[in-house]
Amino acid sequence: MRLISWNVNGLRACVQKNFMEFFGGIDADVFCVQETKLQEGQIDMDLPGYFQYWNYAVKKGYSGTAIFTKREAISMKYGIGIEEHDQEGRVITLEYPEYYMITVYTPNSQNELARLPYRMKWEEDFLAYMKKLEETKPVIFCGDLNVAHTEIDLKNPKTNRKNAGFSDEERAKFSNILENGFIDTYRYFYPDTEGVYSWWSYRFKAREKNAGWRIDYFCVSEVLKDKLKDAKIHTEVLGSDHCPVELEIEL
Repeated sequence: MRLISWNVNGLRACVQKNFMEFFGGIDADVFCVQETKLQEGQIDMDLPGYFQYWNYAVKKGYSGTAIFTKREAISMKYGIGIEEHDQEGRVITLEYPEYYMITVYTPNSQNELARLPYRMKWEEDFLAYMKKLEETKPVIFCGDLNVAHTEIDLKNPKTNRKNAGFSDEERAKFSNILENGFIDTYRYFYPDTEGVYSWWSYRFKAREKNAGWRIDYFCVSEVLKDKLKDAKIHTEVLGSDHCPVELEIEL
């Protein structure tokens, strides 16, 4: 199975660029999208052979997620069942007989870490949500997690130490996810690879200089370790300030 995750930073804008070309060419079994930035009825995605699941933010033009999948889910859930977290369209969970598939767009801690306290609460509640699901069957989750975990996950770790996405607190929360039995699949295959990122600022020609961050992930329950085949970061794909990430898994 080929799984793709992409923060498109506005799906309508991305479709005007090369979203459909990449979507058609990659032929993913599951294609997860974050930051759709639209409401119901604002786009008509003609994707033959795919079931579509959408979660919209209450606020217009903000956040939002979607999953396009060749296989119909036996059940679906939008959000994590906690009202303060479920206003921004950040989570979709699809249930299949063998596993749960989750896409997530983790809240950004914002300038000067203004939203860090909320982010910490989110992290605790989201992990608890996944661990509860894991009691039934394994979990695959993917998306823009808004954190570069280690120093090799971004170009300039020293100057970003106290910035959103690389604060000690956010990094510790991601470590906690791994300590709770989840695998960062890219690092599973490429533990020491440097200079491969999934997000670049639109400013300062960051993408041209490859001054990026790896903040988009596929993570899986430990019990799926032997099913993992490969992980990729499609740095060549344009259309957003993020690029798609991929997981190949045998399920």
